[in-house]
Amino acid sequence: MVNIKQLNPEASPQAAFGARLRSMREERGWIQDQVADMVGCSGRHISAIETGRKPATLPFARKADRLFDLIGTSESFERQWQEMKHGNLLEGFPEYVGYEGRAVEIRLFDVGLIPGLLQTPDYARAVAYGHVQRGSITPEQADERVAFLAERQAALVRPRPPMVFVVMDESCLHQQVGGPEVMDAQLQRLEEVAGLPNWIIQVAPFSLGARRAFYLPVNLLTLADRSILAYAESQAQGRVERETSFVVPMLTAYHQFQSEALSKAASVAKISQLRKGTP
Repeated sequence: MVNIKQLNPEASPQAAFGARLRSMREERGWIQDQVADMVGCSGRHISAIETGRKPATLPFARKADRLFDLIGTSESFERQWQEMKHGNLLEGFPEYVGYEGRAVEIRLFDVGLIPGLLQTPDYARAVAYGHVQRGSITPEQADERVAFLAERQAALVRPRPPMVFVVMDESCLHQQVGGPEVMDAQLQRLEEVAGLPNWIIQVAPFSLGARRAFYLPVNLLTLADRSILAYAESQAQGRVERETSFVVPMLTAYHQFQSEALSKAASVAKISQLRKGTP
């Protein structure tokens, strides 16, 4: 009789991933070699993942989702992998990032800080280590966040890159992060990205006052099938929202906000003026 190793899903996130893979496989009456053939690996590899001896990779998680028909669901292996790898991030954010990497259009609004997808490594590190100084995360977790952001930025560089629309509150440009040299390089980065054909960067000036449409960060994604989803977060958690009654009004407000913000040319001019230290 084959000696089947008993699994403890509570031992670690890696163990939970493996135990769930085994459970779903056994529910279908499949042996490890059958699953291996379907996802393109060896039965020994499946065994190692199920018993927690080897961590799953993102490509493996996505293949498992196709196999078990879980793509885009809240129960997907990709979502579990993201949470396993980036456990110090807000709940819901890894799921959002999974969609972000496949979006055809990205719309962002931010207050106070330059949006992550536009941050230089030094700026991102300064932001992350600000949390370390407050004691909310460890240095290791800060390094993970910076590396994760670099992965998100790299995912946008592809043969058919998404259109990215960014409206930044003017406060993003004035908030001093990491010192003068870091800020100078960050503002230069904004000028460079604004020149790319798939990026539209606009500044929402302080003069908008009460006409400003949003007071919290906004993330809106348009996927290849033209469906739209939003991501919203509080101090404690984040959530991906697909409900039309929630997403459509937010998209409408974003379009109105874009019309109130400075034009692309005027926004770049303001960024350049700030970088040169002129009023």
